[in-house]
Amino acid sequence: MSARPTDDLYVRYMDAFKTSSEHIAACPACQADQPCTAGRPIHERFHRLQDAYNNRQKQQR
Repeated sequence: MSARPTDDLYVRYMDAFKTSSEHIAACPACQADQPCTAGRPIHERFHRLQDAYNNRQKQQR
């Protein structure tokens, strides 16, 4: 039996989630829902990938 192919979008989405979560844990500004200069692109990337993944999931139903 062969291994399941890697879902690149899911991997990138989970990586972005991890990066965003780690940044929030260490950044008081981002914890207060006021993203810092460094955090803004990190969180935007996570949200873009989350939207793309969720949209793809909806299309597959």
